[in-house]
Amino acid sequence: MTAKEPLLSVQDLHVQVEDKEILKGVNLNIFPGEIHAIMGRNGSGKSTLSYTLMGHPRYHVTSGRVLFKGQDILEMPPDERARMGLALAFQYPVAIPGVSVSNFVRASVNAVRGKDVPVKEFRQELKAEMKKLGVANEFLSRYINDGFSGGEKKRLEILQLALLKPALAVLDETDSGLDIDALKTVSEGINNLASPETAILLITHYQRILNYVEPQFVHVFQDGRIVKSGDSELSQELENRGYDWVTQELTSSGV
Repeated sequence: MTAKEPLLSVQDLHVQVEDKEILKGVNLNIFPGEIHAIMGRNGSGKSTLSYTLMGHPRYHVTSGRVLFKGQDILEMPPDERARMGLALAFQYPVAIPGVSVSNFVRASVNAVRGKDVPVKEFRQELKAEMKKLGVANEFLSRYINDGFSGGEKKRLEILQLALLKPALAVLDETDSGLDIDALKTVSEGINNLASPETAILLITHYQRILNYVEPQFVHVFQDGRIVKSGDSELSQELENRGYDWVTQELTSSGV
């Protein structure tokens, strides 16, 4: 991948779930260091895109290409995609009773980095990132998402991403279920993730998280494809005018 090539290039992507076509020709390019937001109604295909990027077996690609760092990743298993630097924060993280946060996060870091990180080095990294996110030490001994509040689950997702240091972090409705304090904390964690080396793809229903995480690019999803793109002002226009405005605009233009 050269500096002029996108980090991620989604090309005319079509995806089915249980014989129903969900994505109907998605095109999207993301370059290193960029923050992109995808907005749209429930059922428009936003989350399908995120799961397809990570290689969820339920999502069947019928045509199109996904290039990451110049390589077609559609035949790669999820763990190989993760080692390449692609990471997903789930909308509904699952609970794993019996597995502590500390052990799980360390296993994830070792798997993605392809080596055993020395315990002392890992603990130093972990504590530094926990401090940024306002996560207490007791958090480490708790079982993964077992009895966690919505805010705690999302903090854990961001904590993992901060330690994994992906080239592209896909955040699937990370703002879902957060109160205003948790939203601010998680948004600060997302802003800390963004760097010249790390791009962010932020999937959301609402404009509110974009008050704290400002994207350079905003895309509107409708009926399985991106129908409108713009800068951060587009998200504010959606907040003020709703998604019906986009539908009406498309209808009047004959799209």
